[in-house]
Amino acid sequence: MTDTETHHAGGPPCPFCETAMYKRHCKYVCPQHGVIIDCSDPFR
Repeated sequence: MTDTETHHAGGPPCPFCETAMYKRHCKYVCPQHGVIIDCSDPFR
């Protein structure tokens, strides 16, 4: 795993399961549900 692939826990909670998401490449990813938030989302 490279430095750019490192998972950073402690992001916002997943809206489906309340698990802390991790940030990866401008996305917030839930370990259970996958990508939830993308920083290119205009509605966020």
